[in-house]
Amino acid sequence: MKYERLTKEQFEELHQEFINFLATQSITAEEWKDIKASKPEVAEQELDVFSDLIWEGVLSRVEYLENISSSQMHLFFLDDHQMRLIAVKVLNPSIDLTTKDGFAWFKKNFLTDQVEMMTASKSYTEDKNKDRFELIKKGAVITKGELFNWFDQLINVD
Repeated sequence: MKYERLTKEQFEELHQEFINFLATQSITAEEWKDIKASKPEVAEQELDVFSDLIWEGVLSRVEYLENISSSQMHLFFLDDHQMRLIAVKVLNPSIDLTTKDGFAWFKKNFLTDQVEMMTASKSYTEDKNKDRFELIKKGAVITKGELFNWFDQLINVD
């Protein structure tokens, strides 16, 4: 398995897609029940293959990831050739970016010396989807990129 197995909830959300996946292998609902009962290791393999297919599709389309903790934001833009990062660190230990009040404080104070910002970029390894998946495993979530783009415009004013 290349990534990780989908959760029970994710499988439930993707129920119809899983049925279609089984159908592409000419596995009927009855045959699937039989496989689960008599060949559980084969059923496990099918779940793993389906999970990897779903992850591949998602990871190949993701453009933005965010990992926000109480004192830091890591905002990623993932293009075809590299990962770009905007990192923000709040130096005031009483501020928690994950709260409404903390983020309101941040919006007023992001240009002060209580906030550090840096940018970086990194080329992918030979498997860019695996690189993307590693960021998700570390807590990043897929976003539409509003925060990244806002900071990018702020930092890259000509």
